[in-house]
Amino acid sequence: MSLFVQILSITFPIIAIVMLGTALGRAWRLNMHTANRLNLDVFVPALVFAAFSDKSFTLSQQLPLAAAGLTIVLLAGVIALLISKLTSYSFRTIAPPMMFHNAGNVGLPLMTLAFGKSGLVTGLVLFLVGNLTHFGLGTLILTPGRGLTMLLKQTVIWAAALALILNASSLSIPESVMLPIQMLGQIAIPLMLFSLGVRLANVDFKEWKIGILFALLTPIVGFCIAFMIIQFYNFTTVQAGSLLLFGALPPAVMNFLFAERFNQQPKTVASIVLIGNLFAIITLPIALAFVLTNYT
Repeated sequence: MSLFVQILSITFPIIAIVMLGTALGRAWRLNMHTANRLNLDVFVPALVFAAFSDKSFTLSQQLPLAAAGLTIVLLAGVIALLISKLTSYSFRTIAPPMMFHNAGNVGLPLMTLAFGKSGLVTGLVLFLVGNLTHFGLGTLILTPGRGLTMLLKQTVIWAAALALILNASSLSIPESVMLPIQMLGQIAIPLMLFSLGVRLANVDFKEWKIGILFALLTPIVGFCIAFMIIQFYNFTTVQAGSLLLFGALPPAVMNFLFAERFNQQPKTVASIVLIGNLFAIITLPIALAFVLTNYT
């Protein structure tokens, strides 16, 4: 019963905010374009900057975790390639949802609630890995030649780079300057969850078969890869638990936005992404139960 209560205490805030976003998204027909842009370009970079510029953050301790996160992304891509060769599914359609998980909207709050401040740090490291590969490799998959250009336009990358430079230097940021940055960063996670809820208000079930298939396949493949990786490296319990949760995350909502932008079967990708995030209500508690039992 204590494990059930622990899982409920972690997942309830996430589900509650997502459900609120879904309810208001349907009732008010909300357009989250401006809010999402602010989150991606202002609030999330502020969150990343505040976490990585903190002198308690040590990059060298997180590099193995970042490498493991990258391995999950790449191996999931290899498996997607094999599936595309054995079926009629297009690699460019199924690979991004399998490779790039919802490390922002779901991953950050999940790891923070599960592991506290340490979970926020590991969550941000894995979020950055996912973000870098999504805007770089993901764009390259969908439209060769534009990956680097897209990547360099991301404010969060520059915020992380600046924060790591300051972290490695002897300079310290005055508290009066850091406080508004931290306050802006605190907006990011709740807004991510709310925005996900608004997006789920428009789930299209027309291609439900492929949606359900990859709703299950994405977290299973990711979790299994993560589990194999942690057998070969001595991660901390928080890092190992975060890596397993990262692997079990549903597809990133950004996959649909990219598919829409580059006209890569956007309706199919939307079904995979949105049904995948709906199924996370089932798959994530299972993964969380395993993590809390073995890695806390």
